[in-house]
Amino acid sequence: MDVIDAFRFRVQLGRVERRITMSIRNLKTILVADAATCVGVFAAGLLAAEPVGALLGLPAQVVAIGGWICLAAALLMIVAARQAVPATALVKLIALGNLGWVAASFAVIAAFAAQMTGLGIAAVAVQALGVLGFAILEWKSVAGSGAVAAA
Repeated sequence: MDVIDAFRFRVQLGRVERRITMSIRNLKTILVADAATCVGVFAAGLLAAEPVGALLGLPAQVVAIGGWICLAAALLMIVAARQAVPATALVKLIALGNLGWVAASFAVIAAFAAQMTGLGIAAVAVQALGVLGFAILEWKSVAGSGAVAAA
């Protein structure tokens, strides 16, 4: 009976370890995808603030500032993704930053709605919802796994 119990424990422990490893891998993938979108926004803000602003109906400065904010966020995301086990506090900071971005996006719509194009309003709202998705996934990745949360 002891041998069977020991075998079951090893099998169950193996499953738990694989699940935690998969969770870390998924979190790293989410962080890299989030960083990639941030780099895209940074590139648009740096290289094409005027045309993107005109397309969306936003001042070029707003587009450029958004790009620089995204660069800072992307750097934090890459730091977290490169860690063997992403630091819980850093991932939570990233998720909270994403929530701040969502709030700022809707504030931009509220402040500039009269001059924004329909495409601009739709694009800002849709990207805000996408960022909200990243924030939820990142938060759940560190809140739901004991091994990641303990790191």
